[in-house]
Amino acid sequence: MEISNFKNVITGCACQKEHAAPIDKVIIEKGAVKRLPEVILGYGAKKVYLMADMNTYAAAGETCESLIKAAGIAVKPFVFPTKDIIKPDEHAVGAAVMHYDASCDIIVTVGSGVLNDVGKILATQTGKPYVIVGTAPSMDGYASTSASMELDGLKTSLNTKCADVIIGDVDILKNAPIRMLTAGLGDMIAKYISICEWRISHIVTGEYYCEYVADMVRSALKKCVDNADGLLRRDEEAVAAVFEGLVIGGVAMTYAGISRPASGVEHYFSHVYDMRGLEFGTPTDFHGIQCAIGTLIAARIYEQVKQIKPDREKALAFNAAFDYDDWKATLTEYLGTGARAMIALEAKERKYDKELHRPRLELILEHWSEILAIIDEELPSSSELESLLVRIGSPLSVSEIGLDEADLPTVFRATKDIRDKYVLSRLCHDLGIIDEIKF
Repeated sequence: MEISNFKNVITGCACQKEHAAPIDKVIIEKGAVKRLPEVILGYGAKKVYLMADMNTYAAAGETCESLIKAAGIAVKPFVFPTKDIIKPDEHAVGAAVMHYDASCDIIVTVGSGVLNDVGKILATQTGKPYVIVGTAPSMDGYASTSASMELDGLKTSLNTKCADVIIGDVDILKNAPIRMLTAGLGDMIAKYISICEWRISHIVTGEYYCEYVADMVRSALKKCVDNADGLLRRDEEAVAAVFEGLVIGGVAMTYAGISRPASGVEHYFSHVYDMRGLEFGTPTDFHGIQCAIGTLIAARIYEQVKQIKPDREKALAFNAAFDYDDWKATLTEYLGTGARAMIALEAKERKYDKELHRPRLELILEHWSEILAIIDEELPSSSELESLLVRIGSPLSVSEIGLDEADLPTVFRATKDIRDKYVLSRLCHDLGIIDEIKF
């Protein structure tokens, strides 16, 4: 399968926004990597900066280098000298920059996740065409115009260019470690929550929403779930569906101009775990694994929310009594230096402003039946999600990835401070029920 129409501008959308993604081509097929020299020559490039780590070089990087050389194209390889997961921070970007050869006129990254994010940052800074050869269907950043990095201790999204060409060779992708396959579908399953919360935020905050983009994500998610049983067998159709879904997720974010179509509170659980890991050395797992667990937790909380009857006086009293100084101290103790950026964000956003809370609450109360309908329409039951996660070999709890379940109340409360998005934890805070949630 080749898709080359993402740059075509979609006009006349009901959201009144034009949609396009700066991607020249997406190639998902068996043997797709053999088309790499053709892609490079299509840009008139004469020298390639080829980036990988030791794992991805063995999986596909060496093959890519051989194909490039066989086509008579010069190549400057840089292989991160580690088999461990590369940390998404300034050091990784710095290493890529220091080894970059200015005579290279195209950048090719072989990998996924952090490697792709580093490649996008480097391509943004150099202005060179960028090609990603995926080695695992493990995350939705292949087609996004941002990079998820740790900057000054805070998990943050940096604006970047998008990959010009995305190559997903099913013969390579299907041989990725099983946990990375599981992580990819975990990142897709998270879209249940993201679309639900996007719709709720549209009601409560007036945030921009596009049904066309949301439906793109729903369709890709359905295809992934329909083929989920083949994932652990490395079934080619299941693997291709996940990779395609992750690419569509990235395109959806670009079409919308925001990350809403692909991430919500479930991603913020993952971000908190990553921040804790960076600050205190606590365990972390693949982003998609953490998102899958976060999706299950969020679904269980939404089921609790559906059972409550909103109480205006209770919500107003809770927010009136909320002590932000006390909460800042808790955030700082729990997250360390990463809390600084979250506190700085609140100074601009003022989500805890008691005067701003009241109109949000009134909108929630006015549209409560509609909010409940959205939850029912968008989310499978937690038991259905649990069954799906079992089928794909995903952990079901944070304890299975080495974290303390007793921390979940604090983690959940912290998710409302990660970004300026209206998510489940903010809804619970606005309703005055956040301290009553059971985990």
